[in-house]
Amino acid sequence: GVEGIVQAYSACLPHIRFYGPTNFSPIINHVARFAAQATQQETASQYFILLIITDGVISDMDETRHAVVQASKLPMSIIIVGVGNADF
Repeated sequence: GVEGIVQAYSACLPHIRFYGPTNFSPIINHVARFAAQATQQETASQYFILLIITDGVISDMDETRHAVVQASKLPMSIIIVGVGNADF
């Protein structure tokens, strides 16, 4: 749930370093491949939720837009949360 996401974020935060560029399309396409594989199963038993927490503006907007449109046909949701002072 949400509490688990917050706990995982808080635990990871001290161990990561934020830097750019902020490219979203590679991770969206990566998760979309898993979702596409799930559609090949006889029963629809998997749904994927990609949560992206970012401190930067998207650097690959055209590619990200295309990846989101392609992923919209799959059993997945994409949630993007901006943190910090960037112009999201």
